[in-house]
Amino acid sequence: MSQAFENIAFISSATDETEKARKKLAHRYGSVPPDQADVIVVLGGDGLMLQTLHRYMNSDIPIYGMNCGSIGFLMNEYLEDDLQARLEKAEVSEIRPLHMQATTADGTIHESLAINEISVFRQTAQAAKLEIQIDGKIRMEELICDGVLVATPTGSTAYNLSAHGPILPIDSPLLALTPISPFRPRHWRGALLPNSAQVRLLVREPNKRPLSAVADHSEIRSVLEVEIREDMEHSCKIMLDPEHGWTERILTEQFRY
Repeated sequence: MSQAFENIAFISSATDETEKARKKLAHRYGSVPPDQADVIVVLGGDGLMLQTLHRYMNSDIPIYGMNCGSIGFLMNEYLEDDLQARLEKAEVSEIRPLHMQATTADGTIHESLAINEISVFRQTAQAAKLEIQIDGKIRMEELICDGVLVATPTGSTAYNLSAHGPILPIDSPLLALTPISPFRPRHWRGALLPNSAQVRLLVREPNKRPLSAVADHSEIRSVLEVEIREDMEHSCKIMLDPEHGWTERILTEQFRY
């Protein structure tokens, strides 16, 4: 049963083009503050979409993006006509983020959420050395690399794909563990994990080889260890046009050449 979206909030990125589009759409369809909206319409690119999903996590307000940026895997086509009809037909997917707990060299524990991925990177010219544990069991004693990431199905087409990780269907109960420029073992391509997995990354030689942990846009420097799991207490809702939904997007991405 389709939902009527009478109260629409429009959010745009800080460009003249998107601000002009926001004013035009707000004049045409009306606009309310986001916390009073039935739906939030984001005008921009994937970066703004991620920020908005984070900001309205657990609000139960679905978010519909229209692409005005250079990257738009999370976005729909920008069209001014028939917006309310498009919203009523859109498919709503619930997304659960990853939870990161990072411990730094001074003993401080930092927590962040990530919708796309959590990455651990080298901070200097020295390669990273990491021990990988899954559910408390050591699976790799030493990975020498530029870094490693854990991606959700939503994020599997983002940095994970650039690092040659697998694309995951949006409804798959999986996480992708993907190395970034692995040196040893050179041919290890990563692993597919159940979304119930608890991942622990331990930094070897942290004084000589300092690492940063990044959860989407939140960076913590000089980490000693990072624990990653799917967060069952938070969720957000994203809307996609049915003719260009997750399945179609993922199939299209896998056959690009």
